[in-house]
Amino acid sequence: MTGKRKHGKAPANGTEKHVTSAPSSPKLTIPRSPSPSLHLSTLDPGSPMGLGDADPNVLDYFKPIDVNMTLSVATDKPYHINEPPADRPVRLYCDGIYDLVHYGHMRALEQAKKSFPNVYLLVGMCNDADTHSRKGKTVFAERERYESLRHCRWVDEIITDAPWIVTQEFLDKHEIDYVCHDDLPYASTESDDVYAFVKAQGRFLPTQRTDGVSTSELITRIVRDYDKYLRRNLERGISPKELNISFLKEQELNIQKHVSDIREHIKKNFLGTREDLVGELEDLKAELRHTKMFWEDRRQDFVRGFSSMFGSQVNKIFGRKRRGIEDGSESSSVNGSPAKRSRQKLDNRSSSDSLSDSQSADVAASSSTD
Repeated sequence: MTGKRKHGKAPANGTEKHVTSAPSSPKLTIPRSPSPSLHLSTLDPGSPMGLGDADPNVLDYFKPIDVNMTLSVATDKPYHINEPPADRPVRLYCDGIYDLVHYGHMRALEQAKKSFPNVYLLVGMCNDADTHSRKGKTVFAERERYESLRHCRWVDEIITDAPWIVTQEFLDKHEIDYVCHDDLPYASTESDDVYAFVKAQGRFLPTQRTDGVSTSELITRIVRDYDKYLRRNLERGISPKELNISFLKEQELNIQKHVSDIREHIKKNFLGTREDLVGELEDLKAELRHTKMFWEDRRQDFVRGFSSMFGSQVNKIFGRKRRGIEDGSESSSVNGSPAKRSRQKLDNRSSSDSLSDSQSADVAASSSTD
């Protein structure tokens, strides 16, 4: 969706339309109605700010984020933060990748939205080209990432193809009052902290990172239990080709499933009938027989396929070895076998020893006559 945001009276139901940033982003001169404060005793669960905020199970796990009904800013930071404008909505900007959108993303955006009584929140997302070259492959394509945040209730405007590093030109173009992010230094190849110049201008507003969740952590969970998720999808009808796995991998997963089923059956039915266990074992044997028969039926095809692909290289290798053996045989036929050559050496050595003994005897005899 493209186009400029239409200014004027807010809709009666309190909802606002999300728009994607246009080339020019005019300053909002007509303030919106302030974001409601979360008073849990009077909050309607179906209200725009509700949807679970009053759920006691949520409150036990996550600390609720209240709206800052003042225009005060933190003064305990190592950098200065400017005072916000009081005559118009405060324009805040959050940027990121937002791949596999999760509650950590949502809580960061919620913190930004509730930083002041009247906030206009812009969210910028980098495109796939920049993200893949700088950070790595994403699960969602850029259009899916844009669409995911378009449905977030805290976001007023989405900026597509946002720059990887915020520039002064970008801040001026969108008339941004504050850039929101957690205040840990975020390094890149160009800088030790890409938000350093924003902090120096007093236009950086820190948010609190949510521990225990991130896109990298979610991907790690999937990779760690890779075989389990493969089995899950195979059981749901997704083909091995779609999962990019081989026939052998599919059979391995099927056998793992049978073994797992047997273990679960034993755990749940330790006192069950012997026939049930025998049935599970028979199923496993049938699966193994099926795999064995498949390879017996296909082994000739695999051999022929291997020969057609690598036959010339194999012939060259064995041809060189054969020529080497023949050359060795010819040299052996000329000089005799190694055993024969050894016997000849021994005979020559013994004859030379006999000759030297007879010579010594002659010399001794001549000496005695003298």
